[in-house]
Amino acid sequence: MINLSSLKPAEGSTKNNKRIGRGQGSGRGGTSTKGHKGAQSRSGYSAKRGFEGGQMPLQRRVPKFGFKNPNRVEFKGVNLDTIQALIDNTQATVVDFNLMFEHGLVSKKDLVKVLSRGGINTAVEVKAHGFSASAIAAIEAAGGKAIVA
Repeated sequence: MINLSSLKPAEGSTKNNKRIGRGQGSGRGGTSTKGHKGAQSRSGYSAKRGFEGGQMPLQRRVPKFGFKNPNRVEFKGVNLDTIQALIDNTQATVVDFNLMFEHGLVSKKDLVKVLSRGGINTAVEVKAHGFSASAIAAIEAAGGKAIVA
């Protein structure tokens, strides 16, 4: 019968620790497997991240280039064919952020921009944070409205 007191690891899944620094007869005495001298043999040694033993580290050997604009606004693109499929599934007359979020097209913090891939053939009101010019034209050609939230 199996109970908590009879549990043990599978055969061969665990190994005994190396017992270092227990005298010369153990084969791991003397320098205790740390080699001779140098920072790595001392107590309290911890390598700094990216330290390569005094060699110029990779991060400093590789040149700097580029620029990340901290004020960049990233939109999540949603195409008209996706919106048309959403309309076909839900029979909605207004497509807004909440409807797209409920159906997994966008995440909670996304800004939505409607793009014009595919097409739309239903008069529907689309509310989003941005629209491409061709998407606005296609929505209005179908008899709908494009409203910037």
